[in-house]
Amino acid sequence: MPIYTPPTEDMQYLLHEVMQVSQSDIPGYDELERDFTAAVLEEAGKISAEVLAPLNTVGDRQGCTLENDAVRTPEGFKSAYDQMCEGGWIGLDADPAYGGQGMPYLLNTAVGEMFVSANMAFNMYQGLTHGAMSAIHVHGSDEQKETYLPKMIAGTWSGTMNLTEPHCGTDLGLIRTKAEPQADGSYAITGTKIWISAGEHNLTDNIVHLVLAKIPGGPDGVKGISLFIVPKFLPDADGNPGQRNALKCVGLEHKMGIHGNATCVMSYEGATGFLVGEAHKGMRAMFTMMNEARIGVGLQGYAQGVVAYQNAVAWAQERLQGRAVTGPANPDGPADSIMVHPDVRRNLMHQKSFVEGARAFAFWGAEMIDRAHRAEDAQAEAMISLLTPVIKGFLTDKGFETTVLAQQTYGGTGFTRDAGAEQFVRDARITMIYEGTNGIQSLDLVGRKLGQNGGQAVMAFFDLVKGFIKENEADEELKADFLDPLKAASKDLQEAAMYFMAEGMKNPANALAGSYDFLHLFGHVCLGLMWAKMARASRAALAAGTDNPAFHETKLATGRYYMARQLPATALHLARIRSGGDSVMALDTAAF
Repeated sequence: MPIYTPPTEDMQYLLHEVMQVSQSDIPGYDELERDFTAAVLEEAGKISAEVLAPLNTVGDRQGCTLENDAVRTPEGFKSAYDQMCEGGWIGLDADPAYGGQGMPYLLNTAVGEMFVSANMAFNMYQGLTHGAMSAIHVHGSDEQKETYLPKMIAGTWSGTMNLTEPHCGTDLGLIRTKAEPQADGSYAITGTKIWISAGEHNLTDNIVHLVLAKIPGGPDGVKGISLFIVPKFLPDADGNPGQRNALKCVGLEHKMGIHGNATCVMSYEGATGFLVGEAHKGMRAMFTMMNEARIGVGLQGYAQGVVAYQNAVAWAQERLQGRAVTGPANPDGPADSIMVHPDVRRNLMHQKSFVEGARAFAFWGAEMIDRAHRAEDAQAEAMISLLTPVIKGFLTDKGFETTVLAQQTYGGTGFTRDAGAEQFVRDARITMIYEGTNGIQSLDLVGRKLGQNGGQAVMAFFDLVKGFIKENEADEELKADFLDPLKAASKDLQEAAMYFMAEGMKNPANALAGSYDFLHLFGHVCLGLMWAKMARASRAALAAGTDNPAFHETKLATGRYYMARQLPATALHLARIRSGGDSVMALDTAAF
């Protein structure tokens, strides 16, 4: 049975020594004192380790079942979900006006990592609800907010988003789902949606579907898309579940992973829907949900890497195979643990340096979201918009890679079901695909985000990195081990951006052929910046006489590994970008 240990110590380190959250000028951050965050993280860690993690294998092996239009979730999921509701976890950062606790998104991110590492498929039920809540909160009418948000925040009602149809995925302008206006101001929704996570289940009293559809006579393409609330049960006069709506789950997808989550084919057969926001402005409302989901998927990617790494370390410490090249480390035993072998160490250091850097990156992104929303900071909004495809794409690509490395640590045992490592691989794989494939993320980054507002956001990022280096370059050891590698990597990123600006207009294929490499190049620089910040914090702690020097020495050694062994990948990505698009586009389609 796989293990899971909540990484609360590392989270506390990031919050209070690296980010120094309680000293921040972001409204509400002054309440994030060390004892307070420790109490929240400890409770979240307890339910993650004791309730959710034991159900992860159960959910994978049992899966969901569909019978008579109803979906039954795996054994134990309903009880666990009720405990999540009782603890107020679903509304942790939600608006107090509707029953939420109003905590920062940053704290919700830390808690969310633990829930995902413990049981990704389970957490998706409440994760989809959170996104639907956000869309209604930003774009819904006062009546819609009053009707739906209190119950969704309490967890008694859940939410989904319905975008994809059998004939279209990314190109949403092709959707065929219709919304016919009715005399009472509602709409009759007719169409089929596929790959709807948590589309039907037995965890809540009602399911609030957010559905993209087209009102007849509207503009063509995405300009004609509107967003509708289509509840499973129509609220009655008292706001309770009333008449069953004309919608149902007509099939469950048979997937590679996340078996514990119901991925549904939804049929809308003249179902009653209610317009959210303005007609033909649905994409703006849906992007509120999609952008949040993309950041959440980035978290899923590295969070699966976290739990996979923990299990790989536990195996490596116990597995006896061979002898250390320098002589027996376990002379009284038949062999040494595989921890003595340099290639196993390389494997584990690769995992460790990624997941800890990724956690810092995700926390920084969450802090920017809080600054944008709580302080109405336009620069923070622009920066997180730029970095959203990097968070989603890089952290899921590398998160999946981390689960594979963890599986490799086991040798042949990792290929078996009983070890549990292969489930982490299968579950992590979807993160590279849904909420916009990582290829789409790279196109969004290079084709849209990079040049937005004259490139102001990316220039601000370069200035941020330069400013950090200049501010800390007097520390010679920090400079040699962290700042100089970061400076070289940032230079590679700037040269890649300049290449795109020069080539983008005259030969778009040259830019777009290198977009995936640019996303990874950008991701490495972001993690390099995070490791430099962590190194500064740990060096300061050691200089001040910390009572836990081993933690900080370990942190510095892990960071040095990333800067020496992973960050130099930026040069490879730059070389690929500079090669242009000719080799990529050389073959005729028939030649493939």
